Amino acid sequence: MSHAVQEVLALTQRWIRRLSREKFSMLFTLVQPMLFWLIFFGNLFQRAANTQLFQTENYMSFLAAGVVVMTVLNNGLAGGVDLLFDKENGFLERLMSTPIHRASIIVSRYLFVMLITCLQILVILTVAFFFGVTPETGLAGVAVILVIGMLFGVGLTAISMAMAFSVKSHGDFFSVLGFLSLPMIFLSSALVPLTAMPAWMRAVAYFNPMTWVIEAIRPLILSGWAAAIPQVLTALAILLVFDAICLYGGARAFRRAIG
Repeated sequence: MSHAVQEVLALTQRWIRRLSREKFSMLFTLVQPMLFWLIFFGNLFQRAANTQLFQTENYMSFLAAGVVVMTVLNNGLAGGVDLLFDKENGFLERLMSTPIHRASIIVSRYLFVMLITCLQILVILTVAFFFGVTPETGLAGVAVILVIGMLFGVGLTAISMAMAFSVKSHGDFFSVLGFLSLPMIFLSSALVPLTAMPAWMRAVAYFNPMTWVIEAIRPLILSGWAAAIPQVLTALAILLVFDAICLYGGARAFRRAIG
């Protein structure tokens, strides 16, 4: 096993151990999206759901794709938080003074965030199953959902780490985080179809990468492969461009931070 792989695994284990010591945080991380969005919000609007508008009698089936992508969004945008705290307490500077590969720090964080995100997605889909949500594309569709979610998460985590290396304090970080996350959720098709949005919101939503991710995942749950494949291919093309831009910006921010 190469030194770089050993470094990545060791640093990833550090992130996992840190989370495992924070039992409440770990539980909240897994339960929060499922509890607040899928169960509370889904049940709240179940009776108000229009079958023709949402293409299903079960609003939770429609909402599941949005909850999955919102989970990816929140995890990705929060992916740089621990790096920011390491920077503030001086640990990151001490770590970079060792003969460790700089890329190992970044890759380990990506790996940790993706592991947590995949686990959350599986928990959400499992709970949704007990509320009558069954993906029309089966387990293969679930695998595609995980791949799309991880690709979206890569770009979001790059944005988060770029912010972590650029801002002066965690207060600034969380201010920007709040500014980004809520508009991305409400200016997307997470909660309602694009056709139900006001014209100006729908126009903005088309420029939101989150919309395209949701529109790819939703037919995997609701419709089947025939409807899903064109949407999935479109989302993959958009995500490749999105990730390339975000990774480039993240790499520049990291290089500036280490001087």
